[in-house]
Amino acid sequence: MDLNFSTLVPIAVSVALTLGGLAVGLIIRHFLIPRLSRATKGTVSPVDNVLVAALRGPVVLWTTMVGVYVAAEVTTLPGATGPVVRKLLVVLLILSVTWALGRAVAAAVTARAAVAMLPSVNLVSNLARIVVLALGGLVILQTLGISITPLITALGIGGLAVGLALQDTLANLFAGIHILVSRQVRPGDYVRLDSGEEGYVQDVTWRYTTIRQLPNNLTIVPNAKLASAVVTNYYLPDTELAVLVQVGVSYDSDLARVETATVAVGKEVMAEVKGGVPGFEPFIRYNAFADSSINFTVILRGREVVDQHLIRHEFIKRLHDRYRAEGIEIPFPQRTVHLRTPDARGLTPPPSC
Repeated sequence: MDLNFSTLVPIAVSVALTLGGLAVGLIIRHFLIPRLSRATKGTVSPVDNVLVAALRGPVVLWTTMVGVYVAAEVTTLPGATGPVVRKLLVVLLILSVTWALGRAVAAAVTARAAVAMLPSVNLVSNLARIVVLALGGLVILQTLGISITPLITALGIGGLAVGLALQDTLANLFAGIHILVSRQVRPGDYVRLDSGEEGYVQDVTWRYTTIRQLPNNLTIVPNAKLASAVVTNYYLPDTELAVLVQVGVSYDSDLARVETATVAVGKEVMAEVKGGVPGFEPFIRYNAFADSSINFTVILRGREVVDQHLIRHEFIKRLHDRYRAEGIEIPFPQRTVHLRTPDARGLTPPPSC
């Protein structure tokens, strides 16, 4: 086919608009976005940083698509090609914006949760992304001229059937949401379940919660069971906790002297051992006249639950050395055994009253 001036002009205009959109996108990406990124670094909220970072990737695609759309509007395409191309560009634009916005919202929710000390987990970000993508899908259907009212009705009826078929899965999902909203169990907390498992909460997903135990094993707990379990959270209301050490001394000991020596060792441990609370004043409480000792409890304090093991370890070692130097006896249980000699008939006489 011969190309004349009237044919070349629309092609040139279309190419120019497309390249112009591409050039605008590159300018925005390489000049404007870095300036916005530097400007948002000084703000308190991390949300604006996330939004600027989300624009860096698709901005060139968006401006190029806008250029193609404008080119399709100002030039004459044969037959029904023009409306189809324009509608396809609109759909692709909405789809890309929805996808980028979903990622940005999920990242913003996670960043905002980290600043506000809220749960920052996959469940929250995934739910935010799903909501944005669902809204974008509805906008695309409406753009294509498809009525979404019957679809919403069908989804409502189908959702009821799916809910009945997936009761356990939905129970875990809503239990996970309840766990996050209540903020009684948060990622990073050290918890102990009534079944005996304990460790750091790693994540709360749509189905289960993962707990990393101190031996570096993972415990997988369904959200529904976690929501109904008796849970001890060692990080609420704060991470510090009392470290209790049970001690016993001889009945011949000077209890005032025992208390002075024990408290002195406790202060030394609080000041020198990693995980101790230097400003805490240790104290003791006598609590029992036992079979072979007078028992008491030493109250120390650790910064978090895992510090108690080192604190107790160092305290027992140092207290043993201090008691030895002070001449304070740590007794041990004793038993008296009576041996009776059999008589001439080989019978053992009964014990005397």
